[in-house]
Amino acid sequence: MTPLLEVQNITKRYGSRIGCAEVNFTLYPGEVMGIVGESGSGKSTLLNCLAGHLPPDEGAVLYDTRADGMVDTVTMSEPERRMLSRTDWAFVHQNPRDGLRMGVSAGGNVGERLMAVGARHYGNIRDTATDWLGRVEIAAERIDDRPSAFSGGMQQRLQIARNLVTSPRLIFMDEPTGGLDVSVQARLLDLLRGLVRDLGLSAVIVSHDLAVVRLLADRLMVMKGGHVVESGLTDQVLDDPQHGYTQLLVSSVLQV
Repeated sequence: MTPLLEVQNITKRYGSRIGCAEVNFTLYPGEVMGIVGESGSGKSTLLNCLAGHLPPDEGAVLYDTRADGMVDTVTMSEPERRMLSRTDWAFVHQNPRDGLRMGVSAGGNVGERLMAVGARHYGNIRDTATDWLGRVEIAAERIDDRPSAFSGGMQQRLQIARNLVTSPRLIFMDEPTGGLDVSVQARLLDLLRGLVRDLGLSAVIVSHDLAVVRLLADRLMVMKGGHVVESGLTDQVLDDPQHGYTQLLVSSVLQV
C-alpha cells in the first residue's frame, strides 16, 4: 500500500531552541497517528510544520496527491498549499474560534468551504450544509445561527463539519477536546471516532490527554524536548512503555 504521508527529518528551530528535531514517520490511508508529550515537547510545532502553517528548517513532508502522486508539500507554492488545505486536508484547532468565521452563520461556515472549491448553487450548498450539521449533531433549525450563539462543544462540532464537508483524506487535530467539559469531551470523541471510521480518514492528532489518543489513534509517538523518544502501536506504548519519560507520563495519569 502506498503511504498517504511520509515525514522525513522534519526539524524546526527557534533561534537556539529546538521546536522539533529529525522527526520521521509514515502514515497510511485510514490510519490515525497520535502525538503526545508535555507542554513545550514540540508536538504542536511538529503538527504546524506538517500542516504547512510553519516552514520547517529541514526535512520533507511527502503527500500522495490525487493528481501528481507523492509531492513535497514543503516546497509547494503557497497557492498550491492553500488549495490542498481547502480540499484534501483539514485542520481542527483546539479553540474552535480559530477555525470558524464567527460573524458568519453556521450554514455559511460550512458552505464557505464548499464555495472555495467551486460550488455555486445556493440550494445545493445549503442542503449539503444542513446534512453536515446533522452529521455533527447540530439541529437543522440552527443553520442560520452564528457560532457565537453556540456552546463550546457545538462550536467544535461546527468546526469539524466545516472541515470535513469537502471530503478531505487527511485531517490534522490540535488538542480537539482541550478546554471542554468531561461530558462534552466524551460526546465529541465518540463523534470523531465514528467520522474517522465511517469516512476512512487519515489523521494526525496532538493531545496531552492519553485517554484521547488511546481512543482515536492506531499508533503513537511520544515527544520530549522536540525529539520523538518512543513510538509504536498505541496500546503497546501505553500498556508497556519502554522509555522512562513515557513511563512517567503513563504513571502520572494512573495516579490521578
